[in-house]
Amino acid sequence: MVQPLLHLPETPSQTAGPYVHIGLAPNLLGNGGIFPTDLGLSPIRPGAKGEAITITGHVIDGAGMILRDALLESWQADAAGLYPSPHETRGTPDPNVTGWARIIADFDTGLWRLDTIKPGAVALPQGGVMAPHIALWIVARGINIGLQTRICFDDEEEANAACPVLARIEHKARIPTLLAKKTAPGQYRFDIVLQGDNETVFFDM
Repeated sequence: MVQPLLHLPETPSQTAGPYVHIGLAPNLLGNGGIFPTDLGLSPIRPGAKGEAITITGHVIDGAGMILRDALLESWQADAAGLYPSPHETRGTPDPNVTGWARIIADFDTGLWRLDTIKPGAVALPQGGVMAPHIALWIVARGINIGLQTRICFDDEEEANAACPVLARIEHKARIPTLLAKKTAPGQYRFDIVLQGDNETVFFDM
């Protein structure tokens, strides 16, 4: 006997579509008047301590196409490895590092850019130290549920080798997909590959 379902059924998931930018970056689209400026323009304020860096990249789908409508959000510690949180107990976070940014890929080229400071290594309460990293959340067309990954840095070999998060990745050959490549002083490249060869490691968080 089939049991009747008297509750409302779950609706199918949807990709982000065009509405993500309308809701999250209206000024960028020319829809002013909702916010004075779009939220999350930068994770730092003038006077932030640490090495100023720029990270650029593309979000690339399984067919090798660049997604020009990608939206990313980032979260990071300051140069001392402290988060801007009232629950931070390891020290006083840099007041000029908000830690959070909303990054919109260029509508013509798909290139995204994050100007920030390089975060420090983050000590864990249970012991161990996470390598310097920036957490990312990614949405775009074709993505039903936002993807979680992180940017580490290829010039932090010692910290990466000791990082307990990177150590949990079973397929060691995929760890380089989480490493931003230094291309010049203060300049890094980090492409996010959704499927196929060199698929970026994503985390279930």
